[in-house]
Amino acid sequence: MPDQRPQKPQQTPITAGFMPLLDAALLIVAHEKGFCESRGIALKLVRETSWATLRDRMTVGHFDVAHMLAPMPIAAALGSGPMYAPMIVPMALGLGGNAVTVSNALFHEMCDYGAVDSGDAKLNGLALAKALAGRAAAGRKKSTIGIVHRFSSHNFELRYWLQASGIVPDRDIDLTVVPPPFMADALAAGHIDGFCVGEPWNSVAVERGVGNIVTTKSSIWRSSPDKVLAVGQQWAEQNRQALAALMQALVEAAIWCGNGANIEQLASILSAPGYLDQPAAILRRGLSGEMPFRRGGPIQKVPDFLIYDGRAATFPWVSHALWYYTQMVRWKLFTHSNKAIAAARQCYRPDIYRAALAGSGIAIPSVSMKVEGALSEPTIVSDGEFRLTLGPDGFFDGQKFDPDLIEDYIFAHK
Repeated sequence: MPDQRPQKPQQTPITAGFMPLLDAALLIVAHEKGFCESRGIALKLVRETSWATLRDRMTVGHFDVAHMLAPMPIAAALGSGPMYAPMIVPMALGLGGNAVTVSNALFHEMCDYGAVDSGDAKLNGLALAKALAGRAAAGRKKSTIGIVHRFSSHNFELRYWLQASGIVPDRDIDLTVVPPPFMADALAAGHIDGFCVGEPWNSVAVERGVGNIVTTKSSIWRSSPDKVLAVGQQWAEQNRQALAALMQALVEAAIWCGNGANIEQLASILSAPGYLDQPAAILRRGLSGEMPFRRGGPIQKVPDFLIYDGRAATFPWVSHALWYYTQMVRWKLFTHSNKAIAAARQCYRPDIYRAALAGSGIAIPSVSMKVEGALSEPTIVSDGEFRLTLGPDGFFDGQKFDPDLIEDYIFAHK
């Protein structure tokens, strides 16, 4: 008699690199909760320590896909890195999740100039500017802030915040690359005076009593991009069905992660030694957006600190790619050209996202670009079939980025 038991779909192996950060949750949960397996994907997760190593392993084919810094595939398309292999971004892995932390000494100096516990980007940016000016007037060594990679959202949002606060990066303050898991150690040892990094590493520094969170990504640019799913272009072309299945599993994971009722279980999953290897209690801070900014300080409720689901959090907006491109030009990492703009546009692939999720019941934006920073309140839009809420997405200084006026934006931010 033939076996009539339900047969599991044939499993397609996919190897994914990731960094130990809260925004790797979609990959981890898609594996742990069986969302990948149910779609015929055997997902193998490999943890890395530095973004440079993860990028290089992706380039030489050790990984099929990767949890990656949103600007990194764009930079690769523009010719950065020691080796070249084209990558595409078919989806994002959420919005927000970063913060800026400074040493206890620097924070105390900022308090003399009006720094506040709430993480207000405008007030604390001005306080930092005055504290750094005071250090310079006293003839003290220039302060150094850690970033995770030069082609990171951390670098560009930090530079944006500093410049808009009256601090000229590279002149008034130095930036240096430090791998995320080493940030708190570098701060404690006095090698850096602060850092911009994703959670949980800000909360780790706070819990150890070596740092104070002074602002968050969500305060600098609300509902802003951070990590993406990077895929080798050749692999994507040769494995279209497997990629679509993986993306469907990741979107299911995003919905699960975005459900507040799952925070405790999510923190427990991520705390495992093979993933983030940090206490669940520390991870809950970033997952809930309720976190002390200094050891023993009051709990701060940070709106939209980390968004996994809703607000088109997994959609690969081409306008996000183009904003990162303008920052690369602004900080003289690349020369502006029509060819470069085209490369940045072609890197993010909303067409693949739409094709993979068609008929899934998920609201998908009908356009691929929007004016960034234009929405001060949650705004309901329609994709033709479903209603979708976008924003708020404002920059802390009130600026807007219109991707149709990219030349004007670049000229205005020289």
